[in-house]
Amino acid sequence: MTGSVRLVVFDLDGTLVDSLGHITRAVVETARKVGVPPPPPDQIPRVIGLSLDKALHTLFPDVPADLLADIDRIYRETFYRWRMTPGQLEPLFDGVQEAVQSFMDAGYVLGIATGKARRGVDALLDGHALTDAFSTIQTADSSPSKPNPDMLLRAMADVGASPGQTVMIGDTIYDIQMARAAQTIALGVGWGNHPANELQGAGAHALVDRMPQLLHAVERLLVNLPHMEGPEP
Repeated sequence: MTGSVRLVVFDLDGTLVDSLGHITRAVVETARKVGVPPPPPDQIPRVIGLSLDKALHTLFPDVPADLLADIDRIYRETFYRWRMTPGQLEPLFDGVQEAVQSFMDAGYVLGIATGKARRGVDALLDGHALTDAFSTIQTADSSPSKPNPDMLLRAMADVGASPGQTVMIGDTIYDIQMARAAQTIALGVGWGNHPANELQGAGAHALVDRMPQLLHAVERLLVNLPHMEGPEP
């Protein structure tokens, strides 16, 4: 079966979900609660995509380990409380539902690879009626942080896909670096947290700047990069 499955793996934050505002608000509120200065706002998008422990360590590099553990706990509690408040679920970007459906209609198997915890992923997918769309979901609960390739390797193993028939779609250099490390195809999107030139520099095979372009871009890559059992960066 390996090699017959066409697998498309999506990042969540910044790719499917417009979560920057929620994440920024949670970081600032958490810093206030523990009595430390919040990081500059322009630093927060730089860490989105990493697992939470790595992201918080980067945002609060001088905080002692015990206080950093408190920051981690309070951030999770804060975000969970907001997500459970009616009307506070992180919104999807425009066109996500249609894009996901277009891939399903074209016969693709879909997956997710994200730095979010599984609890947050499940809440999002359930809240946006997307749970049944994804055959494999990889999170920071069971894999090392991006750009380690483990999430993509697990996703391919789950569904029987080969690297040359797997496309990772993401908005950060961590997504692109993960895809290249897993020897899969890397497609960057221009509406997320890292600029297009950085995605190119990280090794993206192609970039799109509008949601409706995704399916065509994936199909073009699979045609133009045939039998890719490990594209070289």
